[in-house]
Amino acid sequence: MGIVATIHDGYVLSRRATVLSTRLADVIPQGARVLDVGCGDGLVAKLIADRRPDLSLQGIDVLVRPQTFILVKPFDGTRIDEPDRSFDAVMLVDVLHHTDDPEVLLREAARVARRCVVIKDHTRDGLLAGPTLRFMDWVGNARHGVALPYNYWPRHKWQSAIDRLDMTVETWESSIALYPWWARWLFERRLHFVARLGVAAAAAPPPPSANAHPGPPPRSD
Repeated sequence: MGIVATIHDGYVLSRRATVLSTRLADVIPQGARVLDVGCGDGLVAKLIADRRPDLSLQGIDVLVRPQTFILVKPFDGTRIDEPDRSFDAVMLVDVLHHTDDPEVLLREAARVARRCVVIKDHTRDGLLAGPTLRFMDWVGNARHGVALPYNYWPRHKWQSAIDRLDMTVETWESSIALYPWWARWLFERRLHFVARLGVAAAAAPPPPSANAHPGPPPRSD
């Protein structure tokens, strides 16, 4: 993989972090407290924070690295150990296609998010989309021991999961320009997307009984 890895690291990695942080910063709500799920070393989150000082970001990952750009806590890859609606936004950047069932973790993100879930991932649509995505994944991750189930969904399957989770597509951008111009014809092709998904409002508590003793007023924070 030597020469391929060298090209990838030299021409793709730094550009990817810069482009992604810009695209993601554009769709995160103002003043949001953000949880970055599967954040790695937190570089993308740190670059977002540099562009958006109004945001507060922290991360979780299955493997917490010795040095990270943001606060990172461990998690098991399936269950997010945070209360319901505890973050304004939950971010999943090239994470869901590394899981055996993306809908499980997407459901967890929707549970924890108060306002939206922000996703960067892939759509397996078009000629040779699957082999192209597998090649990109292998080049970027195989040497690092990252799980590669190659679980890419076509757009209609994303929409079905979004509907089942009672979420709404607020923005969906599939022209991201992650790659240099000379590589876009092969590796871009609308195979990538950044989306902001609105989450359903938390269920309202039942009205108090007429005979119930009044409790303290609700907190505003």
